[in-house]
Amino acid sequence: MEDTIDPRWRKSTRSSGNVGACVEVGRQARSVLVRDTTDREGQTLAFTADAWASFTCAVKSAVV
Repeated sequence: MEDTIDPRWRKSTRSSGNVGACVEVGRQARSVLVRDTTDREGQTLAFTADAWASFTCAVKSAVV
């Protein structure tokens, strides 16, 4: 079953200051969506809540 409600998009907090490299994150009942801020009509990545939590944890713990 797919989510049918449009997500509330927000700019990722990790995107601030990255000119041309911004993403937006939207939540739905069963998934987390990610899209390019400059191409809102383009492709969207969809993650399960568990996959998104694992991804964000890995990004936060990465040494830059």
